[in-house]
Amino acid sequence: MAKHVSLTPATRLLKENRAIFTEHPYAYLERGGALHSASELGWDPYAVVKTLILQDQDAKPLVVLMHGNRKVSTKNLARQIGAKSVAPCAPEVANRHSGYRVGGTSPFGTRRVMPVYIESTILALPKILINGGQRGYLVGIDPQVCVDLLGARPVQCALAEVLS
Repeated sequence: MAKHVSLTPATRLLKENRAIFTEHPYAYLERGGALHSASELGWDPYAVVKTLILQDQDAKPLVVLMHGNRKVSTKNLARQIGAKSVAPCAPEVANRHSGYRVGGTSPFGTRRVMPVYIESTILALPKILINGGQRGYLVGIDPQVCVDLLGARPVQCALAEVLS
C-alpha cells in the first residue's frame, strides 16, 4: 500500500474487510470530476469510476458507479431497476445521504445504506480508481470489491463518452 493519506469511513471499511487498495492523492479541482483526476494521475478516464447519488420517483436514494468518461442514462437505469424514474439528487441531499461532500463521495462507508448499481463493463477492468472518501483522494481496487462489499448490482446504463 502507498503512503497513508487519510483515514475516512471508506478506507476504514476497506481495511476492516481486508480489501487490498492503493492510495492516489491528486490536486482537487472544483468541478474537475473524473476527467481531471484521470488526467492528474495519468489514468484512462474509463477506469476512473465516479460515484453518483441519484434518487427514484419516491426520493429514495441509490448509488451508481459509472466510468469517468460516460454519463448515466437515467431512463435505462430506471427500467433495469424497476423504478418509474431516476434523477440526480441535489448536492446537499446527496451529501446528507452519503455523509460525504460532492466531489469526495465514495460508495464505501456511506452514512445511509443505499442500493448500489455498477455499470457492468466496469467489472471487466483489472483495476479501477474510485473515490476514497475525500476530495482529491482516490483508491485503486479490483472492481469486484464493489460487488463483494457493497452488493453492487451490474446494470447497463452508460451513454456515450463525455469529452469535457
